[in-house]
Amino acid sequence: MRRSLGKMSKRTRNLGMAQRKLSVAQKVRRYAVGDRVALDHNSRFEGMPHPRYRGRVGTIQGVRGQSYEVEITDGNALKILIIPAVHLRLVQA
Repeated sequence: MRRSLGKMSKRTRNLGMAQRKLSVAQKVRRYAVGDRVALDHNSRFEGMPHPRYRGRVGTIQGVRGQSYEVEITDGNALKILIIPAVHLRLVQA
């Protein structure tokens, strides 16, 4: 049988799908505009940003639905990513 070539193919081992479980507090957490957050992928939920942005730190620029607009720097370019809260964690400045 031909192997799957879906979007999570070859990635779930690297992203730790088996270890990633969320508590209720992590699912309902909210961030304010200006908070510094790190991109922390959770492979159990959709809306995951590209793996190249894993571990990057950015600031919350706004809210779009239930997701957040996060501004990060990629080299000299500023980029805005739209990411659900389950893929973010607060960074203490």
